[in-house]
Amino acid sequence: MAQSSLDVMGFQHIINKSIDELDSVLRDINKKIHENPELGYSEFKAHDNIVSLLRDQGFAITPHAHALETSFACSYGNGGRIVAFNVEYDALPGIGHACGHNLIATGSIAAFLGLVAVLKSNPSLEGTALLLGTPAEEGGGGKLKLIAAGAYENVSACLMTHPFSAPGNVTYGSCMASSKFRATFTGKAAHAAVAPYEGINALDAAVLAYNGTSMLRQQIKPDQRIQGVLLEGGERANIITPKSVLDYNVRGSTLGETKDLQKRVVKCFEGAAIATGCSVEFLETNTYADLRPSRALCVAFSEVMKSVAPDHSWTVGETPEPGAYSTDQGNVSHICPSFHGVYAIPVKDNAVNHTPGFTKAAGTDDAHTLTILTSKGMAGVGMRVLFDDAFAKIVKDQFEEAQKAEDWSR
Repeated sequence: MAQSSLDVMGFQHIINKSIDELDSVLRDINKKIHENPELGYSEFKAHDNIVSLLRDQGFAITPHAHALETSFACSYGNGGRIVAFNVEYDALPGIGHACGHNLIATGSIAAFLGLVAVLKSNPSLEGTALLLGTPAEEGGGGKLKLIAAGAYENVSACLMTHPFSAPGNVTYGSCMASSKFRATFTGKAAHAAVAPYEGINALDAAVLAYNGTSMLRQQIKPDQRIQGVLLEGGERANIITPKSVLDYNVRGSTLGETKDLQKRVVKCFEGAAIATGCSVEFLETNTYADLRPSRALCVAFSEVMKSVAPDHSWTVGETPEPGAYSTDQGNVSHICPSFHGVYAIPVKDNAVNHTPGFTKAAGTDDAHTLTILTSKGMAGVGMRVLFDDAFAKIVKDQFEEAQKAEDWSR
């Protein structure tokens, strides 16, 4: 459908009305996910509850999609371009939904249902809405596996929003790339009192590596991060530790920069192995790419939100506002035009993401209400991508130009 014949306001009214009419259903799924937190790749209740909701709404759905037990896929439409909405629902160990993935799931489901309502209102419209269950965002790299399985092939735009505790909303924002790896030092056990000289201390190697990366932080860029924890460091004080394991996360503004920093961190580990006589082995766990937001999608979202939520600000700057977090949505943004809007929800005592205080905030009525507003915006943008040929071309052209740009590759 050409831009001149696109009934933007009429379609947005259908979106808003349909989402509002389903609010009780959406509140119910939000509550179920929030009250039953599950870790990555174990989100069985969330998966089953969402599948049940969609089936109750009359959709054909593929559970356990793309060879992932807790993923699903649900589409509706009549050919044409495809707009995908990502549904995250994994929690954090010990603190539940401290990143608000219950809200992310709710918002994406609502946006999908709103866009479907437009498609149902006029069967002659070409376009497909796709809802993807994306497990294990919190370090598990679920979207990386979905990408490898071809889940995002032929997707013209992928959208999601994310709750934060920041004082304002971020429409056009990027985030850092992240590379995670595990290092295992192997030494030799010995009696720490009788014959310590017969041992090779893997705990010493871990401590040296940790201190080495701590000193390395003095010579890295202000926006770079090196984070690590000791997972195994021995069992008894009177046994020379034969094995130690560290888990590390290195971040930089781009994927190339992050990998360069990781090489410097690895040298600290290799030096510690040489100094102590240990051997060291590395295991790459996952790599999250930097987020490349589509400016056209961000501008369109901002425009929709002026009518949906006029009391809220959704400005779009000339360049993306940098974020210090990382997400596997970054990897998705490298293969198709993407939107990852960040919206502020009310919190108490300045609680931030990944804290118990944010878990409580993510379960409030206010947080749900704000999430529903963003879902209407996402559905409105999805409507433009599906039915506005000129806009869809701008989105595609901008994405292809960004792919060629040197600053994205580093």
